[in-house]
Amino acid sequence: MADNARAKRLADLIREVVAQKLQRGIKDPRLGSHVTITDTRVTGDLREATVFYTVYGDDEERKEAAAGLESAKGILRSEVGRAAGVKFTPTLTFVADALPDTAKTIEDLLDKARQSDAQVREASAGAAYAGGADPYRKPADDEVADTTDTDGDAAE
Repeated sequence: MADNARAKRLADLIREVVAQKLQRGIKDPRLGSHVTITDTRVTGDLREATVFYTVYGDDEERKEAAAGLESAKGILRSEVGRAAGVKFTPTLTFVADALPDTAKTIEDLLDKARQSDAQVREASAGAAYAGGADPYRKPADDEVADTTDTDGDAAE
């Protein structure tokens, strides 16, 4: 089993080689400039590499890009083998990165929360306290004097 530093270096090399080859070497129209390689992970034995990518476009462009990457997998793997110089070139698996979709969902939820906060702020703008500014009762000086009976004994 290889050390983590070697796996990380190989993953970085794979990411760079695949991105450069997609940009300059592959003539497939399905793999236009809207495909971006975001991350690459290599298993500990350096046999399998997972390449994460994003496609900026609609669902049809994402499907076409996935098909284009699958058809170019052999060319990309041979280019990685040529650049890496390892005994066994890792097999490439392409996975659509869910990070942009997750970030969009989080942004939508934050916008909803901001709108809700603004509505609460508007509703409470002219409001007054129901019972007073200080909700806690405090004994007044005359209440302390009322705790003794007329006989001079303390009330029980």
